[in-house]
Amino acid sequence: MSTDSAQIPTARASRTLPWGGLLALFFAGFLSIINETTPAGLLPQISHSLRISDAAAGQLITVYALATALTAVPLSAALARWGRRTLLISALAAFVLSNFVIASTEDFTIIMAARFVAGVGAGLIWTNLAAYAARLVPEDKQGRAMSIANAGTPVALAVGLPLGTLLGATFSWNFTFAASGFAGLVAILWVVIALPNLSGTPAGEKVRRAERGLVRTKGVVTILAVMSGFFLAHNILYTYVAPQVVRAGIGSQVELVLLVFGLAALVSIWVTGVLIDRRHRHLTVTGIVLLVVAFLMLGLAPISPVFVYVAVVLWGLGFGGGATWFLTAGFRATGSTAIAAVMVTLVNLMIGLGGLVGGLLIGIAGVEALPWVALAIMIPSAIAVVSARRYAFPHWSAEVAPER
Repeated sequence: MSTDSAQIPTARASRTLPWGGLLALFFAGFLSIINETTPAGLLPQISHSLRISDAAAGQLITVYALATALTAVPLSAALARWGRRTLLISALAAFVLSNFVIASTEDFTIIMAARFVAGVGAGLIWTNLAAYAARLVPEDKQGRAMSIANAGTPVALAVGLPLGTLLGATFSWNFTFAASGFAGLVAILWVVIALPNLSGTPAGEKVRRAERGLVRTKGVVTILAVMSGFFLAHNILYTYVAPQVVRAGIGSQVELVLLVFGLAALVSIWVTGVLIDRRHRHLTVTGIVLLVVAFLMLGLAPISPVFVYVAVVLWGLGFGGGATWFLTAGFRATGSTAIAAVMVTLVNLMIGLGGLVGGLLIGIAGVEALPWVALAIMIPSAIAVVSARRYAFPHWSAEVAPER
């Protein structure tokens, strides 16, 4: 009997959630985001140590995100027959290897190559995390299980990145990467102990065809376009948040600014969890508008450091629940969780593009141009959300779902 068939009946028969396994998945997702965003809070230290510009250091995020975007779907399809635990351990091993290499060298080329490897690992995690969680529980608990597994993203942004930045400021940026490497080893051990090695599936090509069909569903293109603008604008600024804080004259407070952003994002996550089923459209519209106001205030940041703190509070409130809003919109428009793979690819393209565009803008017009470009991207996104009342972002309830 296979590992899958031997273990899943027990998990499905249980009326309690398999917390050990779900939290292992949560931690894997948490580490994925920590690995992706760590350079954002350490740009001044990294650029000084490696004798490169902030814009060049920002490409450490770009290469990671592009690796995820370019390899996530095709590699997951190619490895569809692998056991799910084997796949997850392989992805975490990529994190461990990458972080230990980065911690032990100051060769920028080697560091960029290591970041690409880590990005490949992240793609494997995010295209399989939700489905893995869903297979651990009965159908009536799948939504909750997937939300627990996917919660690593906002929690990492809220508390993980400020912690990594604090470690870098207290010790060194190399120390932060080494700590992430050891955390990856802990995650591997946790996965081995807590998760069954569920069987894979040979249906990779069928999945790809299904994804292409879902994109043609009414409202989905609008959802994907707004989501892309949302994450592009966010990452143009977030990748270079440290230089933004320096520009406002409070360069010694980068960790505090990130912590304020993170706490506001946690509030957004909590509010989203409470209201998402009843106020999905309201949450999305409000979040987009908050980002518009926040980016406007960041453009005016040199006027007063207070503007920075007010802006990051609004930014965190507007961003924290974003992934949930867009995933929910996609699931409701299509009736399928398969749209998640398309969204993962697009989000990571926008993360990579944000780092690239931000770096180019700094070279051409300086760091002060970033908030205004982000604002220019968010304005049409806000117009699209407000206008898309019928298919993409409708008023929705379980009793009266919008026509597809």
